[in-house]
Amino acid sequence: MGRRSFLQWSAVAGGGVGLAACTGAEEGQTAAQALAPAAPPDRTVWNACLVNCGSRCPLRFEVRDDQITRVLPDDTGDDEIGTQQIRACVRGRSIRQRIYSPERLKTPMRRVGERGAGEWEEITWEEAFDDIADNLRRVLEEYGNEAVFQAYGTGVIGGTIINSYGPYGGAIQRLMNILGGSLTYYGDYSTGCITEAMRVQYGGWTDTNSHDDWKNSELVVIFGNDPIENRMSGGGEVFVTQQTKKKHHTRVIVVDPRLSDTAQQLADEWVAIRPGTDVALIAALAHVMISEDLHDQEFLDSHCVGFDDEHLPEGVPAGSSYRAYVMGEGPDGIAKTPEWASPITGVPVATIVDLARQIGRAAGPVAVMQGWSAQRQQNGENQSRAMFTLAAMTGSIGVPGGGTGSREGAFMLSLAKPFDAIPNPVTTQISHFTWTDAIERGPEMTALNAGVRGADRLSVPIKFIWNYGGNTLVNQHSDINRTTELLRDDSLCEFIVVIENQMTVSSATPTSCCPTCQTPSRWTSSTRGTPAPWVTPSWRTRPSNRSTIAAGSTRSAARSPPGWAWSGSSARAAPRRSGSSTPSRRPARPTPSCRPSRSCGRWASGRWSGRA
Repeated sequence: MGRRSFLQWSAVAGGGVGLAACTGAEEGQTAAQALAPAAPPDRTVWNACLVNCGSRCPLRFEVRDDQITRVLPDDTGDDEIGTQQIRACVRGRSIRQRIYSPERLKTPMRRVGERGAGEWEEITWEEAFDDIADNLRRVLEEYGNEAVFQAYGTGVIGGTIINSYGPYGGAIQRLMNILGGSLTYYGDYSTGCITEAMRVQYGGWTDTNSHDDWKNSELVVIFGNDPIENRMSGGGEVFVTQQTKKKHHTRVIVVDPRLSDTAQQLADEWVAIRPGTDVALIAALAHVMISEDLHDQEFLDSHCVGFDDEHLPEGVPAGSSYRAYVMGEGPDGIAKTPEWASPITGVPVATIVDLARQIGRAAGPVAVMQGWSAQRQQNGENQSRAMFTLAAMTGSIGVPGGGTGSREGAFMLSLAKPFDAIPNPVTTQISHFTWTDAIERGPEMTALNAGVRGADRLSVPIKFIWNYGGNTLVNQHSDINRTTELLRDDSLCEFIVVIENQMTVSSATPTSCCPTCQTPSRWTSSTRGTPAPWVTPSWRTRPSNRSTIAAGSTRSAARSPPGWAWSGSSARAAPRRSGSSTPSRRPARPTPSCRPSRSCGRWASGRWSGRA
């Protein structure tokens, strides 16, 4: 689709509301539908929805005169898991409305008033290129490459060349790498705490088994995960979870503060919990399981470090283990009984005891999994680690039907990243959440006080920001008032470039704002009925008869801090109970039949997303 064609159509759409009555629009039709050409399309081309959810659902566009006249879903495959049709959700199916929206930015703009005042002037592309290049050159010469930063953005995270997520490459990061590099970040707004929890407990990012593996589970316990709602697309999890539950009738328990769609559609039992109290609930579950000898002590002895005092690393004082903490033998001296946890969590004592017994007495593998909601708070690492430890206590890590206690994984093919060929010469990184601090007091930030990586400290503050395909500058960051005031002060961050297709809250503060095409616009006129290489559907590679089984890390147990269970994976004999010479009631688990995928269903080019 050409730029001129887009401008013409968006102008028509802008006046469509007033013209709808004159077009013979039927009741319920939008203006765009009423004005759509009635003639048959010239061709139908494949495309995809590459927005933030990362599912990359395929779309088919009916095109006439280089205009998209209708958006159709995938029409291949069947209704079987692994070969199913990947039908896009309403967000993807409505993409035509966004492409031709009258709110689309159409020309580059330059700020003429104070930052945040909303005063702009339209400029030519040549002026925009010159202005951005001159200021980028000035900042590089005055402050160095570490003063340039690409802000967190996941609006086009499903793309490869057009990717907006800096750590995964993309055009802007390639440009900066060619120019000598730039400051980057580690972590992300979606998984900041659980990522660090995985690093210290498993040695790195670890998914759990895929949802279709529930067919091998005796019991599934889900903490704060709602795949039916937030992974509702065909490329997401809704079809797989619904069909697996329907065919195999696996018992599912959902622990969630609200009666979510997943709780309503999949759960045999819903446990309502006060937000942010999962650690207390799991400690009480652990107390019951330990007291009644319902945990897999053999697995904990052979695969974990730090669960009990007998398996603490050398030099760690007694009473520092997780078991000591739970049973009241640690420094606080408080036994984490159901009676202790109930007023904290809001879960009745009887419910806690019953849940612990269901987990501990399950005759087969137990799949403990979590979403990313519980960890999105202060000290959220401990929420995630508690769920990892509960999974270890079941002994179900690394086997079909079990899992690591993390979020679901999936089979996936990684796509090539052609813009990643040139490495970033700047190795310094900051946490994804501390970029405002780097603007305000960059040189004060060190590895010790601010988690700077790749260097002992930042040498300069952030002076130039690229913000492409993201609204994190304001909308998704915390303390919005502080952030807004900080960005308005152009003596701190001197130049901000926003590349967006609509005006957002983050677009109110930049020095320069440049429009960008939406991803379907870039492909429709070039594919000519054939899928572009970067749209080759990875969803067709998912086997119909296999499940992703996440196995634990095999890194040195000495890396694991005391007080938490560390999990590895290897074949083992039938587990035995603590203090018992007889095999446990839980049958021996088979050896994992495959290695885990580091990719989840949301990204085809890296580990999972869902990025906020």
